[in-house]
Amino acid sequence: MASIFSSQFWSNIFNSDLAIDLGTASTLIHTKQAGRIVIYEPSIVAVNTVTHDVEAVGDEAKQLLGRAPQGVRTIRPMKDGMIFEVDAAEKMLAQFIAKARPNRGIARTRIVVSVPPRAHQVARRAVKQVCYDAKAGEVFIVDQTMVAAIGAGLAINEKRGCMIVDIGGGTTDVAVISYNGKVFSDSILIAGDEMDEAVIKYIREKYNVLISEASAEEVKWTLGSAFPSELTRTMEVSGRDQFEGLPKTLTLNDAEIREALAEPINAIIDLVRKALNETPPQLAADLIDRGICLTGGGSLIQGLDERLRKETHLPVFRAEDPQTAVVRGTALLLENIPLLRRIQILD
Repeated sequence: MASIFSSQFWSNIFNSDLAIDLGTASTLIHTKQAGRIVIYEPSIVAVNTVTHDVEAVGDEAKQLLGRAPQGVRTIRPMKDGMIFEVDAAEKMLAQFIAKARPNRGIARTRIVVSVPPRAHQVARRAVKQVCYDAKAGEVFIVDQTMVAAIGAGLAINEKRGCMIVDIGGGTTDVAVISYNGKVFSDSILIAGDEMDEAVIKYIREKYNVLISEASAEEVKWTLGSAFPSELTRTMEVSGRDQFEGLPKTLTLNDAEIREALAEPINAIIDLVRKALNETPPQLAADLIDRGICLTGGGSLIQGLDERLRKETHLPVFRAEDPQTAVVRGTALLLENIPLLRRIQILD
């Protein structure tokens, strides 16, 4: 154990801050001490229904989806970007924080957590309480689109407009930002999870085969697209025939899955159009040069940038490593406390 007179001891005290992206699909944690993302795992917890103890979290809990024995329940405590089951979320987050900082000592942790723009006051307070229950010393709540823009390297402090489209697991959030504030902001409950459900529905209705969420997600990433390509892609997926009750394997192609994803993709495009229609003309003119920035895991759907480019006639680009833009932007706020205090959400 480090002496209180050692530099390591005081480094642990003042570098214990955490940036957290508590997402519907995944939870990411960046620690100031490590200077990097140390947790990037599914937002899933497995709980013993008798003792209420945590059996597994994250990657280990995901492996139990659809395979959990009697007495063990797998829970996704986040829904639509917000806490859906508070007790399960608290257990999950406490485990993640412990994994992120195994040698916390007596340090009082400052935690910054991002939430979707549509998160209401009750939801924001629930997030704060979960963090305090996990032994946080100070908790800040910040807007997900703002930190996504920061993480993507956009100059939000300039008196010029920039647009961010953050497609996560539970929500798609669009914002036009200028001079550290939002000029336009809106969200829809259509994102990665809805795309998975669209794949499940399509295969069930066309082939009478039921597939798992995990299989649907794999199909989405392997075959999913928003814009036609010259290359035809196929893959096999296995499920259960809903009439015969027997295992069945199908061969799917990218054109089918593009059809399956048409509705959620069109909803996202409509939201971007709405943002452009409601943005003041001068800021809209800025977007001709600055374009639209895509962040979030959902932005990785093949051809989505090209489709948006065609629909809006604006430059469209993905942020570098778009899945981590939110947590990286949140972490950067820990290096700029005045900006953090300025843009935090106060209740």
